[in-house]
Amino acid sequence: MKILVTGGAGFIGSHLVDALVAAGHRVRVLDSLDPQVHGPGATRPAHLHPKAELIVGDVRDRNAVARALDGVEVVFHEAAAVGVGQSMYQIEHYVSVNAVGAAVLLEGIVERRSQFRKVVVASSMSIYGEGLYQAPDGRLVYPPLRTEADLAARRFELIENGKELTPLGTPEDKPLQPTSIYAITKRDHEEMFLAVGAAYGIPVVALRYFNVYGPRQALSNPYTGVVAIFSSRLLNRRPPLVYEDGRQTRDFVHVSDIVQANLLALEKSAADGRVYNVGTGQATSVREVAETLSELLDYGDPPEVLGKYRAGDIRHCVADISRIQRELGYRPKVAFSDGLRELLAWLRTQSADDAVDAASRELAARGLTR
Repeated sequence: MKILVTGGAGFIGSHLVDALVAAGHRVRVLDSLDPQVHGPGATRPAHLHPKAELIVGDVRDRNAVARALDGVEVVFHEAAAVGVGQSMYQIEHYVSVNAVGAAVLLEGIVERRSQFRKVVVASSMSIYGEGLYQAPDGRLVYPPLRTEADLAARRFELIENGKELTPLGTPEDKPLQPTSIYAITKRDHEEMFLAVGAAYGIPVVALRYFNVYGPRQALSNPYTGVVAIFSSRLLNRRPPLVYEDGRQTRDFVHVSDIVQANLLALEKSAADGRVYNVGTGQATSVREVAETLSELLDYGDPPEVLGKYRAGDIRHCVADISRIQRELGYRPKVAFSDGLRELLAWLRTQSADDAVDAASRELAARGLTR
């Protein structure tokens, strides 16, 4: 098939492009080569598969989108402005790139709707807000954000009636509570694509990525994933900066498992019109990530645990992957410890501009960290 991958020169998109080319598809990429991700004056990245056609253009540009969609049968929409903290002050930019960009792409798809066999859109675990919890009496709880009073007192765990809640795997039917502009725009991505697909009879699948890591992450982007941010600090021989007490947990999923889920969404008609978590179902603390990376990169000092907190941060969110396992046959294949060792080999070939301090000062100046 002829396939378009928006954002296909980026971290996740380029790995997906590799897999699609290997499967014999003809692949076109639409990517703006955003300087924050690719560096100033970026040209075609060396990691982009040589058989992939590249159109350099913004997803908000109707002419670029029209050229990119010409003759295409399948679209993987990966393009987005990424960064929770930055989205809280670059509000117009994030809404424009993510929501308006999705709208322009969707209008282009609708104009040619008879040619499409499948559209897969990248959503995010950030749309959940806090994950699913269980109260001591067994009730399931969907808690709101922690209160300012609790956070100021450094009571970081979720409490109800004086008792700590237990985090559980978060299923797809949990009520959505996005806590940042980035998360809101990813929810918009998902809902816009599913609504348009249902209205026009276009098979659409939404994949909610959890915390993705692996080679090709943008190490110099201080608003990317935590594994890349910590790695950037360590490559510059500086300690990772850990917010709260570091015991908050996430579900770290290797980029190859994200690719696996995308290929299954393409192949399986059972996926049409559905939403799926893509993770591992395993909880790992942020502090453990910082300590493990420090050890692997031979950095002797411990991570710097700040005790500070950021507006909109959640405590725990780990994927319940039973739906995607049951319906699509997805199985996460890369354990986090193995994935970090593979990442290490790539990191040793990289350099990074450490912009984390500047980003931290920006958030603090705007009152987004306490």
